[in-house]
Amino acid sequence: MLSEFDLQPLSGIRALTLATNVPGPVAAARLRELGATVVKVEPPGGDPLARISPAWYESLTRDQKVIRLNLKEPDERNQLDHLLEESDLLVTATRSPALDRLSLSWSQIHAKFPRLSHVAIVGHPAPNEDKAGHDATYQAELGLIAPPHLPHTLLADLAGAERVVSAAVTLLFERERNGFGGYARVSLVEAASIFADPLRYGLTTQDGPLGGALPGYNIYRTLDGWIVVAALESHFWKKLQREISLCEPTQEELGRVFLARRSSAWEEWANARDLPLVRVPEIL
Repeated sequence: MLSEFDLQPLSGIRALTLATNVPGPVAAARLRELGATVVKVEPPGGDPLARISPAWYESLTRDQKVIRLNLKEPDERNQLDHLLEESDLLVTATRSPALDRLSLSWSQIHAKFPRLSHVAIVGHPAPNEDKAGHDATYQAELGLIAPPHLPHTLLADLAGAERVVSAAVTLLFERERNGFGGYARVSLVEAASIFADPLRYGLTTQDGPLGGALPGYNIYRTLDGWIVVAALESHFWKKLQREISLCEPTQEELGRVFLARRSSAWEEWANARDLPLVRVPEIL
């Protein structure tokens, strides 16, 4: 997680989240970092993230109150209403038909709790907000997956979490102006779309300047692994050429140079010369 703020601008704000898996819990943890009090309501079986990644789940729910409720049971659904009544913000990641059945659509909760703001996490923008999907399918739609490998990170989920926080802060700020809670819908595909822009505009395609076309901005094999060189600015590129005694080297020439040492040795070498070069750690 990010480092804690010295000042906590959301101190006094009470956030209630029903969102499980990744985007909701990451957003809730960020709201907590910003000072909000967070109550997390989980289904009777708990959050799937707790089973898939217990350590991450524990990190994300630290300093939060976690309650399990069966919202199909009237008594437990009434407990949720008590929580909603004392909350400033609701975060959900449930499809709209299910929210309707639980009387948790925006029109229903706004009529009952007019000062409560609601951020709803969905996969796609309207009119396809109820289309099934997960991070991998969202990234695939945007061209961010290179088969046969799955992504190394959950980019759409994490981008969506940041948008949830932005939307929440915006709604809370607007409530201070007009006295009423507001509604925002965060689409994970739209949140990830900005991260696809470098590819969409040709910057990171295979023949793009940051996708492999420039020898000074590339990935190279070493004696025992890989390094990344990011000598993009002219002063870095010229300095790299001086240090390896090659003028305007090609990718192939640099490849032969970097094969001569271990990746850690090249990283030490670069650090001593203030050059942007790092070894690529092995992924477990």
